[in-house]
Amino acid sequence: MIEADELIAGLQRSCGGEIPGVLAIPALLERVRQARIAGTRLGGSIEALGGEGIVRAWVEVFPHTAGDPGCSIGIADWQVSAATRDDDRQAGARHLEIERGVAELWARLDSEQRVLAAEARAPDLAELARKMEQNAGRRWSDSVELPGVVHEQPIHWRLLDGASVRVPGSSREWTATLVPLGAPEPGQSGFELYLSSDAPLSDVARRSDVETPKAPARHLIGQNLSPVLRQPIARIIANAETIRTRLAGPLAEEYSNYAADIASAGQHLLALIEDLSDLEVVEADDFTTAPDEIDLGDVARRAAGILAVRAKERDIELVAPPAGSKAPAVAEFRRVLQILLNLVGNAIRYSPEGSEVRLELSGAEDRARVSVIDQGAGLSAEEQARVFEKFERLGRSGDGGSGLGLYISRRLARAMGGDLTVRSEPGKGATFRLDLPPNPKS
Repeated sequence: MIEADELIAGLQRSCGGEIPGVLAIPALLERVRQARIAGTRLGGSIEALGGEGIVRAWVEVFPHTAGDPGCSIGIADWQVSAATRDDDRQAGARHLEIERGVAELWARLDSEQRVLAAEARAPDLAELARKMEQNAGRRWSDSVELPGVVHEQPIHWRLLDGASVRVPGSSREWTATLVPLGAPEPGQSGFELYLSSDAPLSDVARRSDVETPKAPARHLIGQNLSPVLRQPIARIIANAETIRTRLAGPLAEEYSNYAADIASAGQHLLALIEDLSDLEVVEADDFTTAPDEIDLGDVARRAAGILAVRAKERDIELVAPPAGSKAPAVAEFRRVLQILLNLVGNAIRYSPEGSEVRLELSGAEDRARVSVIDQGAGLSAEEQARVFEKFERLGRSGDGGSGLGLYISRRLARAMGGDLTVRSEPGKGATFRLDLPPNPKS
């Protein structure tokens, strides 16, 4: 951005940018990218979080003539409304769910963007993930190249969100997404980093995967098909969500509903692929987890935040552990979050509208516990004995589940030295309890 009027200049600065400087308003930056690709004028609505609240406006981007890479931006119908907790929660949850599905590398960062943990889904990012893990405590940006980014470290997360990334050993171009954790100051509790690419795995990469010597047949989905299928399906979901929420401009209600159906079907398919891939991982003879010092209260609150929108859509009150309450444990953060997302997601799916789902903490000398308690139909003794079996759905159909979530969750819990159990009575809801080794240092 070279120059701008007072409104846009203020929004640019509140998003962490400068004038002149890199365009730091994510929604506006995406509009400019689309117009440059199309090579023609492009209009649409944008929504951004500014210093005074949520900014909504209609923008038109006018690419300059051939030979001039710049563009002009016109703004109309500028509106500012106070940002509410629900606005932040819904926007954050949508952003996180979409980026988690698209991402081929995940990393947990501290408030200074130093790596705490990392895991790759794509073969050409495996070496980067290993390097990040080995260099834990260093900033993630030290392990990659950021073309055109010359700011001092740590770079403001709004400037890095959507930045182009080059990874040594990968021929693909990558895009970074940084999700800030913590409130009221975004990032005070660290970040989640996702790397995604618009380009699919090359034929060479896929062929090298398939031809891995002595690769057992059971790895067909996890090693060969899952990385190839995940990216295009996730992009379909992301584009459908863009249409559904009218980020690309005004749209008739029926077409927004069509897009919602597409996104929902894509999410079901992606979840099935993820479950099949996870199934292969947890059943492998050499499967292990990476234990760390975590707080079950923190993980439970994150799970509740991610699924808050889904609960609200079904008029279910989702009650997280109070801020400040803790249950120190030793386990792998990402795997614990995966288990809680599955448990809370199930509770929301099978609970009646207008009911409550609670996450409660407890502990003892030999365990740290988080319980997910719902007010659903409950389970009989026979159903409780079957609910953790592979592909078991207890006669349910049409809800998009694979019947693998609880089986995988229990395998993960036991791999971390804990367990996952259920207590229930018909008509009185169910309580799923995740027990993990306590942190002896706390």
